[in-house]
Amino acid sequence: MEAIVWDWAALGIRWLHVIAGIAWIGSSFYFIHLDLSLRQRPDLPTGAHGEAWQVHGGGFYNMVKYLVAPSRMPDKLTWFMWEAYTTWLSGMALMTIVYYWAASLYLIDGAVLALDPWAAIAISLGGLAAGWIVYDLLCRSPLGRNDTTLAAAGFVVLVGLAFAYSQIFSGRGAFMQMGALIGTMMVANVFLVIIPNQRKVAADLVAGRTPDPALGHAAKQRSLHNNYLTLPVIFVMIGNHTPLAFASRWSWLMLAIVLVVGAVIRHFFNQRHKGAPSPWWTWGVAAAGMLAVVWLSAQPATPAVDEAQESRVDLVMVGEIVESRCSVCHAAEPVWDGVTSAPKGVLLETPAQIHRQARAIGLQAVTTHAMPPGNITGLEAAERQVLATWIAAGAPAW
Repeated sequence: MEAIVWDWAALGIRWLHVIAGIAWIGSSFYFIHLDLSLRQRPDLPTGAHGEAWQVHGGGFYNMVKYLVAPSRMPDKLTWFMWEAYTTWLSGMALMTIVYYWAASLYLIDGAVLALDPWAAIAISLGGLAAGWIVYDLLCRSPLGRNDTTLAAAGFVVLVGLAFAYSQIFSGRGAFMQMGALIGTMMVANVFLVIIPNQRKVAADLVAGRTPDPALGHAAKQRSLHNNYLTLPVIFVMIGNHTPLAFASRWSWLMLAIVLVVGAVIRHFFNQRHKGAPSPWWTWGVAAAGMLAVVWLSAQPATPAVDEAQESRVDLVMVGEIVESRCSVCHAAEPVWDGVTSAPKGVLLETPAQIHRQARAIGLQAVTTHAMPPGNITGLEAAERQVLATWIAAGAPAW
């Protein structure tokens, strides 16, 4: 019963995480679009930067933006922050339930680095805090005065961390650690920079002081960073369900490419919103990047099999390997503690079932090393090679 409760808790929190993420991303995309589509006119109110007319739901909206604040504070202000906070809180709750609670299964891979669960969790949490501190220091450093230079420095830091985590955690764990890090950076931008700066501006106006324009500039810069990081973090959120994304030995490099792909796609739409000429070249870069990702994912984690090896398929050994390394979970009545039913309904108890799942076995245990999770059952390299030989020979039945 406990396992069932935990599964439903994970599903409920995942649902909340997705809903909050949609709200946060939607408002982010909307305000970036609004900001870039503003236009000047001679009779704008004092202090107004520009306006935009929009139509939606049968009505017309006239949006006016003030760079600092209007001459008189309105009686009611809507603060866009709870979407971000809820997304992060639900994401960390999900990280705790799925990855920290079952660290030995999803966060740790003994073949990568033998860690105690408490050590892996400490490294993960420490990495989130350290990652934010490094990013924040970069933004406040002289590099922060130039958006392009700052973006390049941030990219190098993220790629370096992605590689480092791939040498510490399991493939799935490293992938989710990067997603959690990027998400933490984004929500910390909101919590520690954007909202505080906006509150300072509002307080100065109420007190009759002239607000510091630098506060608005810093908030806008961090908001733009969040905008460009949105698509990569969504890729990580859904990619942790795809072994070709998280379990490849090149997953860190694939993430680096996705960072570029997400950025150029956002650049295309940002330029369109601004009314500038459409940078169609961005789609060529995005397509080339995704082709590179596909190619990298196809590089087998297990050494390729030559023709001479294909003829030496040991079907009895294939059955024994699957039974001892996989069937503890993929069974009508799993014997692994905490697993109440076969994952995804896949059964690997009979030769017929194993033959039927040959393609999935090849993907999960040969092309990638996604299974067993964290290599919890100790599937050895020589055993993966046996499975590779069987797959290369056409996965014959027995």
